[in-house]
Amino acid sequence: MTKTILHIETTTNVCSLAVSRDGEVLLHRIDREGHNHARVLPLFVDEALRFLTDKDLKLDAVALSKGPGSYTGLRIGASMAKGICYAQNIPLLGINTLQLMAVSARESALAAGCELLCPMIDARRMEVYQALFSSDLQEHSPVSAQVIDENSFLDELSHARIAFFGNGSDKCSEVISSSNAVFLSGVVPDAYYSVQLAEPLLERGVMEDVAYFEPFYLKEFQATVAKNKVLG
Repeated sequence: MTKTILHIETTTNVCSLAVSRDGEVLLHRIDREGHNHARVLPLFVDEALRFLTDKDLKLDAVALSKGPGSYTGLRIGASMAKGICYAQNIPLLGINTLQLMAVSARESALAAGCELLCPMIDARRMEVYQALFSSDLQEHSPVSAQVIDENSFLDELSHARIAFFGNGSDKCSEVISSSNAVFLSGVVPDAYYSVQLAEPLLERGVMEDVAYFEPFYLKEFQATVAKNKVLG
């Protein structure tokens, strides 16, 4: 069955939107100028809705990159996504931001001979949110909060070549010195790459509860680190 999805990404200082139909991106907009989400996202959404009307397309779902990410950006994205879902009575799909980044970096990682992909979102100091994905985008280790030092990923790097990327990876390149560590530049969360993740969710009926949905905010970092230390 033909499906049309609106994709929204606001987790970092980059804001983007895409419209897809059956896996094909029909419209894509991105702003890299900083924290302009409150200004540019309504403009992107207005353009997308007019585009759908002009093409006589019915929107079937909204896919929202749900974090981890910045509090302000995620609140703006979530508010917009919820509003559209309520207004059009359509489902909300939650996209793991780190997996979204892995989709966008996969081709470059494979070209560099990497078996694992490690997207990183900056928290503060030497702290990041990260996860590991295999080259076929399956989760190798789940999203976790990490304080990066010279001992980070030692075991993984002894067995596999790993691509590190995202706005948290630059500072990590200063302390992770393994020859199996590859650092990819310029990788940001982008709604364009949400299509590959959103369509399977819609097909399987994996949807968020619009009324109670909350994104994954970076402000939760300290609580997560503290919990990990206690469990460790």
